[in-house]
Amino acid sequence: MRFIGLSLALLLAAPAAQAQEASAIPEVIGSQLEAFEADDFARAFTFASPMIQGMFRTPENFGAMVREGYPMVHRPGAVTFGTQRTEGGSTYQTVTIRDAEGRYHALEYEMIPGGEGGWLIDGVSFIPAPDVSA
Repeated sequence: MRFIGLSLALLLAAPAAQAQEASAIPEVIGSQLEAFEADDFARAFTFASPMIQGMFRTPENFGAMVREGYPMVHRPGAVTFGTQRTEGGSTYQTVTIRDAEGRYHALEYEMIPGGEGGWLIDGVSFIPAPDVSA
């Protein structure tokens, strides 16, 4: 009977722990964005997964890719965090970024467990922008 009670308690605690862990995702992404804004590519690189780090090998290569391919991430005007979804071993976080010219960009961050904040960024993709009409 004690085993059943412990199993039930663990099952009930798991969703709460997952929700708490998932709430750290915007903090991790925000910390990386702050590092980009400060041109601290070494720090920004620490939020990338081992796969991403292996692709770019150095913080300088990583920073160059972001400056050229994701200028709105390098210098965001405003950042809004949207929904999260979990698929396989990854959690996906939608993020809307307004760039310096006032244009909006919708991105989806693929997050995997790991790192000092509990999550690492394993990829960023452009997604269709949500309808923001008033």
